[in-house]
Amino acid sequence: MNLPEPNDVLIESLAWPESGLLPAIAQDAATGRVLMLAWVDREAVRETLGTGFAWYFSRSRGKLWQKGESSGHTQRIIELRTDCDKDTLLYVVEQVGPACHTGRVDCFFEAPTAQGWQAVEPLPTTPLAPLAQLQGTIHERRGADPETSWTATLFAQGREKILQKVGEEAVEFVLASSLGTPEKAVSEAADLMYHLMVALSEQGQSLDDVAAELARREGVSGLTEKASRPKG
Repeated sequence: MNLPEPNDVLIESLAWPESGLLPAIAQDAATGRVLMLAWVDREAVRETLGTGFAWYFSRSRGKLWQKGESSGHTQRIIELRTDCDKDTLLYVVEQVGPACHTGRVDCFFEAPTAQGWQAVEPLPTTPLAPLAQLQGTIHERRGADPETSWTATLFAQGREKILQKVGEEAVEFVLASSLGTPEKAVSEAADLMYHLMVALSEQGQSLDDVAAELARREGVSGLTEKASRPKG
């Protein structure tokens, strides 16, 4: 489907409520699976039409965001539809990676039980699944109220504070590795990894960028790679 150029007539013909937000459902074009629901404002629809990728509006952060802008789990628009009342949008997408920040394929993984709502779809069992979940959580905290979480506080304090924490955690990891127990070293490594991920996110990057760089180096001697770096 070729998306039309964004224009005011097209966008304003939707049934916008006073809040200026409409729900947008993302559906996998290949499987028909419903992936997620998020919110869009007029500008998000404009960006989606203009770029061909899914854009949403974050109510918690009060700003636009492109799906996958930090995780790499983008949604390319295959079809864009609205319902009969023009108050809901359907993004039929080509999904890269999991749609949910938990690392699951979609966000609808809980079902009612006698004990309450419980996950009926387990997390992926790969060792890196917790990192994918953490990366999504970190992304969600950008621009959030600093009083709601430590991650939001770090983002509010800015790059200098974040990098200071990375340095502190790196020192603690070194000390734990040389003077502590293996368990303490692992704990400090987890703290260091978390703060590294926050630092990457603050710069608009993620572990996916690190993975891409490691893939680029695959098969290249470490000595050769080091020698190829710019001097100074």
